[in-house]
Amino acid sequence: MSVLAELLATLTAGLFTGAALYITLVEHPARLSCGPVIAVTEFRPSYKPAAVMQATLALLGAVAAAARWVMGSALGWLIAGILLGAVIPFTLFVILPTNKRLLDRSLNLDSPETTILLTRWGRLHAVRTGLSLVAFLMFLAAPRVPLGPGRFGWTSLATLGPFPVAHAVAETRQSTASVWSI
Repeated sequence: MSVLAELLATLTAGLFTGAALYITLVEHPARLSCGPVIAVTEFRPSYKPAAVMQATLALLGAVAAAARWVMGSALGWLIAGILLGAVIPFTLFVILPTNKRLLDRSLNLDSPETTILLTRWGRLHAVRTGLSLVAFLMFLAAPRVPLGPGRFGWTSLATLGPFPVAHAVAETRQSTASVWSI
């Protein structure tokens, strides 16, 4: 169960971070480059599905991280889960007023207010991106559940370094080479 919690927390944080980075670095700047009328016209239909997806990912990741911590893992799991979960209240209390105004059909799309709102939204979204990125990196660096007895004792993902598959392949090659050299 603890491995499932680790995987779910890390996967959801990675998906959230990837989507948030794409929006911050690619989609929103492209939106802005088209001018405020087109930017808001594109923002409106994409807002609701993106909000549902990102809220779901943040909530699942935060709950999974907290569950992992409750199961006896390091405090880093809880802290990273709190960071990932923090994007939800940040969105509701800080970004939502800007979202509501951008979604308001009475907003004059050619006004300076629209440009200000879009610029503010981009900065605020970058904060969410940063929170999720830090959480994701913490999940990647966190101590892992032992995988089981290995050739040299108990092995965990953390002891394998950043490339556990490459490590396992190298260890297998060493084992095979020693068998064949006998």
